[in-house]
Formats: sequence, structure tokens, C-alpha cells
Amino acid sequence: MILGLYEAHLPVRNLQRSIDFYAGLGLKLDHIVDEKIAFLWIAEEQSWLGLWQADQVELPYHPSIRHIAFHVSLAGLRESVAWLTERGFTPRKAFGFEGTEPFVMPIAQHAHAKIHFNDLDGNSLEFITKLDNPLGAQDYMYLSEWETLLNEHGFTLE
Repeated sequence: MILGLYEAHLPVRNLQRSIDFYAGLGLKLDHIVDEKIAFLWIAEEQSWLGLWQADQVELPYHPSIRHIAFHVSLAGLRESVAWLTERGFTPRKAFGFEGTEPFVMPIAQHAHAKIHFNDLDGNSLEFITKLDNPLGAQDYMYLSEWETLLNEHGFTLE
């Protein structure tokens, strides 16, 4: 029945400034409604982001609101800190990890590697990719530490 996430929505203060921000992340503007709402493709014809200009966007942060995780490849995630920094975006601290490199959160037989950052209105964004967890590791760690751990046991990340 469900094939994936089709859309997500975020509040923004300035629609054009936010369109420019998300276009800088590689999203493609599809259309604008009443000069207050913009829809940008995350993956064209598959998923998009709705940006809603509002006077009040300072809602208290909670992961259930004002948060979007963008799926990226492992290669993309490895380059994410440099990629974001080159575009003027700043990776941020999350789950106790500095934004200096992606980190891994293992869950049972798989894990997620990720890096977090914010948009211009403080909405929480992340780049994330799913990894195998052949060792059944449970500790959170930086991606470089994860790769070292796997290599020490004869596994690779590719």
C-alpha cells in the first residue's frame, strides 16, 4: 500500500529566501500558490517539500514537527560536511555528536548514518542513509569509527 513519503511541510518566514535555500540543497521548484506556499521536488515526481510562509514559525522544536530527513547515498553522506559548508550551511551538533562528520546510530540488524543542520528558520534537517549492522553493534559513534570497527572484523561499508 504505502510506497514512500510523498510530501512534508515546513513553516518559513520568507518564502523566496527559503526557496533559494532549498534550491541550494538541490531541490527543484515546481510551483508557488498564492505567493505564500511553494512546492519543491525532493525527488522529481516522487516526493516534494511544501514551504508555507507564516508570521509565526518559532514553535518549540520537537522531532515530530519541523524536521525532515533527506535520504542520501553513503558516498553523498561522506561528502556532506564539505558539501554543506561549501554552500554556506553549517552542520550542527546532534545526539551529542559535533557536526564535524556524520555519525552512526545502530538499531538491531541495521544502522543509520546521518548529519544534521538547520534551515534559515530553524527547521531541523538531516541527511541520512541506511547501513547494515553485521556485528550487531549498539553504540552510537562517528562514521569513521564505524568504518574502522567493521574493517577490524573483515567487513566493509560499501
